[in-house]
Amino acid sequence: MLHSNPLIMSNNNYYIYNANIINEGKIFKADVVIQAGIIKLVLNTKQNIEDILLSEDTEFVDAKGLYLMPGVIDDQVHFREPGGTHKADIASESKAAAAGGITSFMDMPNTNPPTTTQELLEEKFEIAKEKSSINYSFYMGVTNDNIDEVLKTDPKNVCGAKIFLGSSTGNMLVDNEASIEKLFATSPILIAAHCEDEDTIKENLKEYTQKFGEDIPVDRHATIRSEEACYKSSSFAVNLAKKYNTRLHVLHLSTQKELELFDHKTPIERKKITAEVCAHHLWFNFLDYEKYGSQIKCNPSIKSPEDQVGLLIGLHGNKIDVIGSDHAPHLMDEKNQKYLQSPSGVPLVQHTLLMMLEMYHMGKISLETIVEKMCHNPARCFQIDRRGYIRQGYAADLVLVDINKQFEVNKNNILYKCNWSPFDGYTFNTKIVSTFVNGQRVYNDGEVDENVKGERLQFYRD
Repeated sequence: MLHSNPLIMSNNNYYIYNANIINEGKIFKADVVIQAGIIKLVLNTKQNIEDILLSEDTEFVDAKGLYLMPGVIDDQVHFREPGGTHKADIASESKAAAAGGITSFMDMPNTNPPTTTQELLEEKFEIAKEKSSINYSFYMGVTNDNIDEVLKTDPKNVCGAKIFLGSSTGNMLVDNEASIEKLFATSPILIAAHCEDEDTIKENLKEYTQKFGEDIPVDRHATIRSEEACYKSSSFAVNLAKKYNTRLHVLHLSTQKELELFDHKTPIERKKITAEVCAHHLWFNFLDYEKYGSQIKCNPSIKSPEDQVGLLIGLHGNKIDVIGSDHAPHLMDEKNQKYLQSPSGVPLVQHTLLMMLEMYHMGKISLETIVEKMCHNPARCFQIDRRGYIRQGYAADLVLVDINKQFEVNKNNILYKCNWSPFDGYTFNTKIVSTFVNGQRVYNDGEVDENVKGERLQFYRD
């Protein structure tokens, strides 16, 4: 249910007028009435405001020249709580997300301890209830030995089960074929998969270690965690999902070759197998290691310019359904170590929407497609209850952006707890003006309202 959190039941009501609304494949001028956290009305500008019954405490927001879109739903973040709170936590990273136009997140289980029991899963929900500035859900983690525990997960109030078919931060690799097969055959819930073949990576790493010893150049990350490693694992997962008719969501595609595994004709509501790309795989390619070094070391790796272009084509061609961030912060001291010691992951949740809007300015993607892949499709893919659209009766999760105002990233406005970004010093040609979560303005012009708290996402699943 919406508004289960009493902190959301405020009297904040808004009338947003003169907005350029981006929604359901169209851009049009309209006003939006928010009451009790819900989108009460979407009005065309010809309707008379005197005909609308508004509460006395309604705040009017003039959105002239601004664009109003649904709040971004990020299907993949690592907020590091519990166990990694020296580098990130739910409070700090949810504030950064709000500043980036994200109104809902789904957090990964590779924390410390890993989220591999129902009790640990519910403990994370309790932390988020107290700390998160935006809406939240958490994946149930899969191990070689906990499949029966995963099967207890309630599909209506948990986003999915996460399986690491390749090792990454947290060492949650699942490599027992009987366990994997049982999961795919019996899971009551969407399976989100990290796909990289471990044996291929180990062989590649052995080759480069013999060649370079401890001083492996960071740009070799692209060929250590190679196209072959990704394709072999993704094809394994897709074939298994087809065998058992499993609901599979393949995360962070990084290669052009993987696109052949995915369907572009079936509407997303009917797809059993969907795919996500992360903004950094669309933005960077392996030539950027020279400038950014280990700052852009992530799993799966950032690969060739051809892969970068191919992923964008796959996005436009509907082989890729969702754009996520895979926000994965580490301290700069950790990242600055030699290749073998430097952890993989990039802090991005505050800048993912800005990255995609910058790509709009570059002529690479339309505003309508950004909203489809970052707002509508995550809601459809995960069957999230009444979010992801600007529709009457839906939760008022909204973002106002100024696509004609520049925003320079610097240490003073980076809200990540790790306090760095690969975009430090970069000037985007768009600014996030305001973010509304359940009808409350959580972020406005550089300030985060500490009193606003998000809600647990609910899912309309059988």
